[in-house]
Amino acid sequence: MSKNIVIAIDGYSSCGKSTLAKALAKKLHFIYIDSGAMYRAVTLYFLRNNIPLDDHEAINTALRDIHLNFHSRDYQSHITLNEEEVSEEIRQMPVSELVSDVSAIKEVRVEMVRQQQRMGKSKNIIMDGRDIGTVVFPNADLKIFMTADPKIRAERRFNELKLKGEEVSMEEIFDNIAHRDFLDTTREESPLIRADDAIILDNTTIDQTEQLDFVMEYIKPLLTKTAI
Repeated sequence: MSKNIVIAIDGYSSCGKSTLAKALAKKLHFIYIDSGAMYRAVTLYFLRNNIPLDDHEAINTALRDIHLNFHSRDYQSHITLNEEEVSEEIRQMPVSELVSDVSAIKEVRVEMVRQQQRMGKSKNIIMDGRDIGTVVFPNADLKIFMTADPKIRAERRFNELKLKGEEVSMEEIFDNIAHRDFLDTTREESPLIRADDAIILDNTTIDQTEQLDFVMEYIKPLLTKTAI
């Protein structure tokens, strides 16, 4: 009897987690859930509504009013915040500068994990983030942990923003990545760590096609097993 497959991809910021996850979802016809986009959408809501990050009552009230959904268009995953498409706005620097602080808030993580686990109950999914293989889906069928040289990550992020017409310096991006790495790995709630059974993927010197091929070698046995 077949069962749904859960693939968890964790790793540092700007490592190309979402790029890999999207490529896998397209190839396998799985549902892609961008957990990072969920935290970014919450951050955007907090910014828009001036929610103090040390006011737990205000945070809990805000979370009750935040409704997130994903929909696919042209093989791309898009997120809506209270039915508003925010996929582009959540990638801008004001959100990037605050998202790690928001992600460290216990109430936020509890609510996002609840929503993520609900999404993975009945479908083949690929989810990327910081704690997918350790907290959200500790029994995932396959866990990938992505890393890359910080300078390479900053260059990739700089080029990505440049293509979108955003005026941001390389130094600003590098500092932002270093700050996010520190917060992600040292926060009290669900810090970024590699699960013991996660496969390490360092893509510092490999391209997107090579990393896709690398991961597919681990996925093929899962597809054979569930087809039985």
